[in-house]
Parts: sequence; structure tokens; C-alpha cells
Amino acid sequence: MSEYILETKGLNVGYGPIHVIYDLDFKAKDGEVTIIVGPNGVGKTTLLKAIMGLATVYSGEVYFEGEEITRDKPFERTVKGIGYMPQTGNIFSRLSVEDNLRMAAYTMKDKDFIAEKREMVMNLFPVLKDFLPRAAGTLSGGERQMLAESMVLMRDPKVMLVDEPTAGLMPKLVTDVLKKLREMAETTGLPIVIVEQRARRALELGDHAYMMRGGTFTYEGSATELLNHPQLTEMYLGAVEVHDLKTVRE
Repeated sequence: MSEYILETKGLNVGYGPIHVIYDLDFKAKDGEVTIIVGPNGVGKTTLLKAIMGLATVYSGEVYFEGEEITRDKPFERTVKGIGYMPQTGNIFSRLSVEDNLRMAAYTMKDKDFIAEKREMVMNLFPVLKDFLPRAAGTLSGGERQMLAESMVLMRDPKVMLVDEPTAGLMPKLVTDVLKKLREMAETTGLPIVIVEQRARRALELGDHAYMMRGGTFTYEGSATELLNHPQLTEMYLGAVEVHDLKTVRE
């Protein structure tokens, strides 16, 4: 078995004629939190969609646990153990929190196993216990993210892909959400790949990191090293921090 839970080789991806990702080699190790940062529109989300089978792969390969899955359907990848939390549309807003959790586990038949997973997510996100009868759409932004993460965990994934978990959240909630993802990784041993625009906060909690620009990687290595890399500061980090300051002032 490969030492990498996920891997892409020479990946070229897009949507119809729009080419977004160019010759991309990506690796995520089991047991690690991998962070992908970069400005908007550089291909971060497209990479996650390619891994999930939701974007067109022109050429190259996608591997999961050493097995090529480039042509697998999205549901086949889910069954194999790839959990995906998109940036939007990640909960059923009209259903109760309890029913969201049930829907997340609809493919599972073992009731004892489902109960075990439910208990696990309640321990990870105890705040949700008080909201089980409530419609998910009435939750706050941070609470919705906790529910979305719980729904992925209910499917018992072997790896979790998380797209912009802090998008639309108040700045004071950003660190809490990212810390909870790190806690989840440490508690469950689940490898997590996080795409995040707020680079500094994400990199502080990651193990391995990539920086993306123009559909390619401009950095790969330690998350801590990237946090202090001049390329990040000059090209990306300043704009993110200014955005946060504007949000606070508004």
C-alpha cells in the first residue's frame, strides 16, 4: 500500500473547455492535516472536486490508498472512504439536525455502528446535542459547519476533504472552526485535506502544506515553513489579513 492516502500525478483538470489545473502532483499522507492555500480562483476547490470526480480530468491520474480511481464515479469514491465537505450546500437546511445525521448515514445498515458514530460526533461537537430537534437552517454559521463535519464523519471516511470551512464566518469564529478540525484529526486519526483562503490560521494547525497559483503549486513542504515563507507574505497573506480587518470594522 502507498504511504499516501491520496495522490495525483500529472493532473490536468477543468470544466468543459476551461482549463484550471495544470500537470499537478499532489500527495496527502495518512494521519496528517494537509493545508492548501492560495488566492481565490487558482484551482484549490477544483483540485478537491477532481479528487471526488466532480470536475473533468483531461489527463493524469488520481490515486486513493495506492489504487487508481481517476474514472470512478463520485458515489464509488464515497463508498471507498473519501469524505467531502463542500463549501456550500453541505447540510439539509429544512431538516432537523437529528435528521441530517440520519441522512448522512443512509447507506449504512449496521444500527449499532451508526449509533457508535453518532455518539462520537456528539462527543466531538457537544453543542449539537441541544440542537437535535431544530431545523438545521436555524443554526449559526459556525454551528452549521460543525453539523456538516459531523455528517461527513457519520459516513466513516478514511480521509476527509474540506473546502473553505471558514467562508462567511465572523473572524472570531474562524480560529475555533479550524481548531476543531485539528482536534477531530487528533481524536479520530483521520487524515484531513483543508482548502482555506485564510492562510495564517490554517497553516498554524497543519502538518504539510501546498501553495497554489495559476493552477499549479508554487510551494510544497512543512506548513510551519510556509507560514514564514516570504512568498506567502508578499503574494497572499497581506490581502487576507486586510480582508479580516475590513470585516471587523464593518
